[in-house]
Amino acid sequence: MKQLLLGIFAHPDDEAFGPSGTLVLETRNGTELHLATLTCGEAGQNPDNVENLGDVRLGEWQAAAQLMGAATTHHLGYRDGTLSNTSLVEIQDRIVAIIRDIAACQTEQFALELMTLDDNGITGHIDHTVASRAATYAFHRLKNEGLPLTRIRYICAPREQFPTPTTDWLFMPAGREPTEIDEIVDAREVLDTIHDIVRCHHSQRQDGEAHVARMGDAIAVNHFIVRS
Repeated sequence: MKQLLLGIFAHPDDEAFGPSGTLVLETRNGTELHLATLTCGEAGQNPDNVENLGDVRLGEWQAAAQLMGAATTHHLGYRDGTLSNTSLVEIQDRIVAIIRDIAACQTEQFALELMTLDDNGITGHIDHTVASRAATYAFHRLKNEGLPLTRIRYICAPREQFPTPTTDWLFMPAGREPTEIDEIVDAREVLDTIHDIVRCHHSQRQDGEAHVARMGDAIAVNHFIVRS
């Protein structure tokens, strides 16, 4: 049976800095990957003072998606940092439409999985929470309608990496306890590719290089909460 995976994230680098190793393993094992970003990340760092940061970041996202082996990409066009309950209602319906379109293009039996961010926002970013809630809504709605959705995986941070909450920017919760984590994927065999994916996001290189340095090989070990 054909395996499909739609990753739903808030910003162009969310999957690169998060579950990119898992996504690379998925596509190398034959899964058809589709990616969606709610925003173009125009509120991110802009070390080169470009006027069109959003366009630059979308280009970086496309390059990273190609390295991950994505079949399609979907940019929903919302403004970075402005997502809310109001936009969530529209976003979740648009995610439903994207999934239906992907399903309609299939010519053989398939199983579809969703992947998104932990609904605690991981870093506390409200945009992350909106992406997670929209994906969760779409999963349950379409599964109830009979579409063959198998599970939804939420990329999360383990407690060993983030033992305490922080208030360096927004409130960032502590990582998840081991009992809350359902799956761990070790993608260290594709560590070099993960580094290349992170570095596709050149405009965000300060965060990217700090993430690579801080995480070491653990950048390739992804933790998930899984619901079916």
